[in-house]
Amino acid sequence: MNSVTDRPHATIAAPLEEWAFGPAPRRGTRQVQVGNVLVGGGAPVVVQSMTNTDTADVAATAKQVAELWRAGSELVRITVNTPEAAATVPRIVERLAMMGVDVPLIGDFHYNGHQLLAKEPACAEALAKYRINPGNVGFGKKKDVQFAQLIEFAIRHGKPVRIGANWGSLDQALAARLMDENHLREVPLDAAEVLREALIRSAVDSAHRAVELGLPAERIILSAKVSGVQELIAVYRALAARSEFALHLGLTEAGIGSKGIVASSAALAVLLQEGIGDTIRISLTPEPGALRSNEVMVAQELLQTMGLRAFTPMVTACPGCGRTTSEFFQELAKVVQEHVRAKMPEWKITHPGAENITLAVMGCVVNGPGESRHANIGISLPGTGEAPSAPVFEDGEKTVTLRGDSIASDFVALIDAYVDRRFGAPGGALAADAS
Repeated sequence: MNSVTDRPHATIAAPLEEWAFGPAPRRGTRQVQVGNVLVGGGAPVVVQSMTNTDTADVAATAKQVAELWRAGSELVRITVNTPEAAATVPRIVERLAMMGVDVPLIGDFHYNGHQLLAKEPACAEALAKYRINPGNVGFGKKKDVQFAQLIEFAIRHGKPVRIGANWGSLDQALAARLMDENHLREVPLDAAEVLREALIRSAVDSAHRAVELGLPAERIILSAKVSGVQELIAVYRALAARSEFALHLGLTEAGIGSKGIVASSAALAVLLQEGIGDTIRISLTPEPGALRSNEVMVAQELLQTMGLRAFTPMVTACPGCGRTTSEFFQELAKVVQEHVRAKMPEWKITHPGAENITLAVMGCVVNGPGESRHANIGISLPGTGEAPSAPVFEDGEKTVTLRGDSIASDFVALIDAYVDRRFGAPGGALAADAS
């Protein structure tokens, strides 16, 4: 038994070693290569995102792809919905190469993908992967033909495919057939359960059809997206049980702001904890003026918080209380977080392993020294009525006490010095530990 839920009679008095700790072993899948990125088969969970520009606008699309890549998106999906969009894809790829951006592009096709790829073979070659929705690839007698045409393009150009079913564009013919079959059951299932089954079958059956047509199973990724948290968990548990294809996780429409972040985290965390999922996207609705790359940051933080990957040093900061009437610790926590994020692209190259360090910015003496000792480098700021001094701890040992108006800049300098000392040469101590 691998989890507390497997032990219905377990109590809080159970020995510690009987309780599960950490994520379940990753589900075994076939590994898919998308450009230079490996998905599934034991590879780290991959972060991806999608542009919201008009793909026919080469400059705007390349700019946003570059922004997403710099934020840490390892795969980027673009809409390919018109002849103009398809024709510009090779130019987007060329522009990205000139910008030094090396990220696989995924073409998102609906309704007319077979026509666009036929008319623009350069687009078919330039894309690293195709995304096909079996619910709208074609209708009636044309569905099977047009699906086969898309798979043939993937085979011809050696491209992997994501077969992505979606709750909002479910294969209506399949849904109707399963509903009819359900009516004949002695004890009919709930309609929602039948529709979930239709979504799962749409993805799995389409994948098996692609294999029959000649596409290797190692070039197929599956997804079956819905908007509800519990529905998503149920659907992906079933997908994981029924196939060995790599799986892409994500709510189809998570929402805006904290709602979208919470919904995505609630759903994906459960699945990732169970070892399900090989690549993820957090489909946030951007707030007006907000960066598209925020969804990349949320995906990274989810994976890092769960201990599945490390992208940037983690900053622990207290929430504040009546002992911390000053806002200085909040300001310092923000400064530290923004500093390490800004430095990470450089550190990733010059200081490998720096992403594994932990930082603490604490606001008073209650938990400050203890939390700071647990971090690789931490600071305990003075709370209300405390002496105006801030001890700094490195790897559990107090090293210096900061005072005065330059505490923020001094602490940031200490972080940089720590990273230089520990990771200045490839294969630093924490890098070795993390491996």
